[in-house]
Amino acid sequence: MGSSEIGEVGLTVDWGYLQSFIAVAEGGSLSAAARLLGASQPTMGRHIALLEEKLGVRLFDRVATGLELTETGAELLEYAEQMATSAGRLSLRAEGRSEAIAGTVRITASEIVAAYVLPEILTDLRRSEPEIDIELAASDRTENLLRREADIAVRMYRPTQNDVITRRVGSLKTGIFAAHDYLATRGEPGTLTDFQHHDVIGYDRSDLVIQGFRAAGLEVDREFFAFRSDNQIVAWRMVVAGFGIGFNQVQVGRAEKRVRQLFVETPLPELPIWLTAHADLKTSRRIRRVYDFLADQLGRINRS
Repeated sequence: MGSSEIGEVGLTVDWGYLQSFIAVAEGGSLSAAARLLGASQPTMGRHIALLEEKLGVRLFDRVATGLELTETGAELLEYAEQMATSAGRLSLRAEGRSEAIAGTVRITASEIVAAYVLPEILTDLRRSEPEIDIELAASDRTENLLRREADIAVRMYRPTQNDVITRRVGSLKTGIFAAHDYLATRGEPGTLTDFQHHDVIGYDRSDLVIQGFRAAGLEVDREFFAFRSDNQIVAWRMVVAGFGIGFNQVQVGRAEKRVRQLFVETPLPELPIWLTAHADLKTSRRIRRVYDFLADQLGRINRS
């Protein structure tokens, strides 16, 4: 594992420790950092302890919610992030000049898209390009393309990062769904106002569904939902189980035989599909091949 110096401290430290330091600062706990880096919690704790010992400072204070940066830790984090950015740029420049088609491409997409939309597309890609391996990060957090946390991002919003190439490749229709068992017990709402007398499934911290109801003229708040989860797959599974009425992409909902689409004739907002990669990757044959393949296949969804 490589080593480097951090800012003006002038001490040589293990780069892996700095990566762990950044992940803990971003995640707020050892467990969150472990998930971000695909490592173990004890490894994260050991890295932080060794880094603090090496630097002779305390980087984090323990608080009720996890770990919080000390004043010194916050100052040193700026240097560590600058190093991470520089290392990412170096990797991007090298990758951008690669002529090889064989190798790995890391994609990040929302949980629903990763679980229900991309599997068939990526299977077709594998059959077409058997020398390309795929890593798929199913996450709704914004991976930093500059740091090579992902090569390509599939998002339902336009990314605002600098130095990226982004393209709107299509859109996903959304719908309202309920399980047959739920409708048999509770009946079917005739209007959106009738939703007030039903169990509705929504998000926990995200206000996306709330905004949708308000746009349709129904003023609701977080307490309106009988079940709340920001994990899209969990929310969808609760719809399928018959807990209440929920929302999903039309192609996902119509493929599930245990649910029925409601208000079919009521137009709902479509989710734009944005495909993004770092600008330095535009000369990488491998990244370009996957990017173009995804753009073509995702663009066909509402045309099929």
